[in-house]
Amino acid sequence: MTVTVRTVHDVAGIAAVADFFCDVWRTPRSVPPYPAEVLHSLEHAGGAVHAAYDTGGELLGAAVAVFGEPGTRDCYSFVAAARTSDRGVGLVVKRAQRDWAVQRGARTMRWTFDPLVGRNARFNLVKLGGTGTEYLVDFYGPMADGLNDGDESDRLTVTWDLTRSDAEAPEPASPTGEVLATAPDGDPLARYDGTGTLWCRVPDDIVKLRAADPELGLRWRHAVREVFTEAFAEGYAATSMSRDGWYTLERTRA
Repeated sequence: MTVTVRTVHDVAGIAAVADFFCDVWRTPRSVPPYPAEVLHSLEHAGGAVHAAYDTGGELLGAAVAVFGEPGTRDCYSFVAAARTSDRGVGLVVKRAQRDWAVQRGARTMRWTFDPLVGRNARFNLVKLGGTGTEYLVDFYGPMADGLNDGDESDRLTVTWDLTRSDAEAPEPASPTGEVLATAPDGDPLARYDGTGTLWCRVPDDIVKLRAADPELGLRWRHAVREVFTEAFAEGYAATSMSRDGWYTLERTRA
C-alpha cells in the first residue's frame, strides 16, 4: 500500500482530520475530541497537522505536533492515530513528524499514551525506540469518549530521541526472578531479577476488557499504577515491551 503524508493547512483538510479523530475515539462528530478550530489554531501558531492518505485520497492516519518550552529543542506530539487495519501507517506518520521537527531544530519529541495498551507500548518503545520517562496518574481526569469511558486516564510519557537511527530496539529479555505482585487474573504482574531489571505485565486487550468488565479493567489500572509509580520514584524508566505484554523497566538514575 502506498501512503502519502503531508502537512494540512486548509480548513477542509483540517476538518477531515478532526472527523477522523472522532471516528478513532468513537465520539459523535458534533463533540469531537480535537475540534477543527483548535487544530487550525495550533497549526497557525507554528505547530503541524500531518495527515496520511492512500492513493485514492482516503485518510488513513493523522498527527498533530507543537513545540515545547523555548530553548529546550523539544517537540510535543499532541495527538496521533491511525486506522488499526492499516499496518505501517502509524510509523510513516511518526517519521513525518520527526522530519518536520528535526528540520526546525528539535532533538527530542514527547507524547503520552495509555500504559495499559500493550500494542501502543510496543510501537512506542520497540518500533520507534522511545523511552517511557514519566508516569502520570489520571492525567486527563474523567474521559467520556468511546475508548476510555469509565476508566481513569493514567498516561505514560514517551521521550523519543530524534537523532537516533531508524533501527528498532532489540527484543527484550523474558521476565525472570522473584514475583513481586499478582495481577487481577491471578498470574504474575511484576517480577524482579535481583540485578536491577523489573518487569510489569498488562492485559492482552484493555479496550475489549474495559468494555466487557469495567470494574476488572479498573483493577488492572490500579495494579499497574502501583508498580509503575513505585518504580519511577526509584529512578526506573520503561525501556521495552514484549510481544506477550511485559514491560521492561530499568534504572536510569540513582
